[in-house]
Amino acid sequence: MALPPRLNILQGQSLVMTPKLQQAIKLLHLSNLELSEFVEQALQNNPLLERKDTGEYKFTADASQDGHSEAISTNRLEKPPSINIDTKEFVEADTASTTENSMLQWQRHSLCDFDSQNPKIIDSWSEVVSLQDHLLKQANVDLPNPIDRLIAAYMVDSLDDSGYLTVSLEDISIALGSPLRRVKNILEVVQDFDPPGIFARNLSECLGLQLKDLDRYDPAMQAFIKNLGLLAKREFGPLKQICGVDSEKLFEMIKEIKALNPKPAQIFDHTVTQTVIPDVLVDHRRDGSWFIELNTDTLPRVLVDTGYYLKIQSQVLGKKDKFYIAKCYQSANWLVKALHQRAQTILKVATKIVQYQEDFLEKGVQFFRPLVLREIAEALNIHESTVSRVTNNKYLSTPRGTFELKYFFSSAPRATSSGYSPSAKSIRFQIKCLVGTEMPDNILSDDKIVKILRDDGINIARRTVAKYRKVMDIPSSVQRRRDKALYP
Repeated sequence: MALPPRLNILQGQSLVMTPKLQQAIKLLHLSNLELSEFVEQALQNNPLLERKDTGEYKFTADASQDGHSEAISTNRLEKPPSINIDTKEFVEADTASTTENSMLQWQRHSLCDFDSQNPKIIDSWSEVVSLQDHLLKQANVDLPNPIDRLIAAYMVDSLDDSGYLTVSLEDISIALGSPLRRVKNILEVVQDFDPPGIFARNLSECLGLQLKDLDRYDPAMQAFIKNLGLLAKREFGPLKQICGVDSEKLFEMIKEIKALNPKPAQIFDHTVTQTVIPDVLVDHRRDGSWFIELNTDTLPRVLVDTGYYLKIQSQVLGKKDKFYIAKCYQSANWLVKALHQRAQTILKVATKIVQYQEDFLEKGVQFFRPLVLREIAEALNIHESTVSRVTNNKYLSTPRGTFELKYFFSSAPRATSSGYSPSAKSIRFQIKCLVGTEMPDNILSDDKIVKILRDDGINIARRTVAKYRKVMDIPSSVQRRRDKALYP
């Protein structure tokens, strides 16, 4: 029987990744700094968006001790914002609020406060000398010949961030058209410059220059410097024979080497270290509950200027102008809602993480609970990829310190006989404690550590202990025994 072709109409549901949905997912993935750049670009492109620097509300949530989450709420001093162009002039985005206290403190300790007895930071900034200027000043004093100074300046420009000479002397000779012997003579001169160890071509030469400056470059130390590979392998027996010293003398030499600076140029590194600014703040209340709050000071805040929109709409506009204004208004409203949704999602995920890791926050890392993205996703009824995006480049400030949200996720190697399943972080912490308290005459091998952990109810394999030990940069039992024998 032949089946003739025919048309059927079927009705079904499917998720369509619209451009707006893709953009909302992208916003969830961004850090606060990247989000601020995105909003800044939107402010420049959309005439209906306006920045607002003062806020009246903030996102907060409570995490009770019994593990049940209270509803996410938005605490405000006034009524919540709404999207109603008939009654409000602006539509506010629940994304940021700033306080005046930080500005008042800044003004109180301003650099321009000439009556203050404190030293001015701006004065110290003006006195900062770069490594290049510091070396060129010494070259102008020690090298009277302008050609020699030119060769020295070329060497200064060839230094890397650690202060090592990255260009060979042959290449310098060819590039400048100068005899190789003259370049070598200039290198000997500049290697005496401050800081000691500068212009070295490798680690051994760098340490040797510093030892010469300290008048400690004797034959034993020369042999020690030439065999740093044995020190890295902790082969102290052959090292003592090569240097011709006993264990006590070798220990003193190792202490001297550790006191040297393998990167002499870094003392001139005036780069300001960027402090991690947390996205979520967690505080422990007196009643034992946890208070979770978004750090809204780091979030941008935008408004939709509906008054300007209504004013333009009341004018006679062309078809293209009306389409452009409507598109801008729709895009601005979407951005407000997307920022609001992003803030709420981050707060919900952080609240659930705090509930799961409450024992860690109260008692320490040994009580770290195994947690995977799927558990948070199922608890909040969201997709696992959403949790992954939320925890990317987001930081949580707790009484125990500031951690990335991904830090709170850890797998469990194997459940114990009692059903307890410790996290990998908790097991690594116990291994570190066991190694740190071992005695010189009783070094714990991986098998012994496995037995101790099994007695405590943690059943893991020896290769797992070895893997965790390598992650924490803990040497093997053989190397630890050598270390303890050398300097217990």
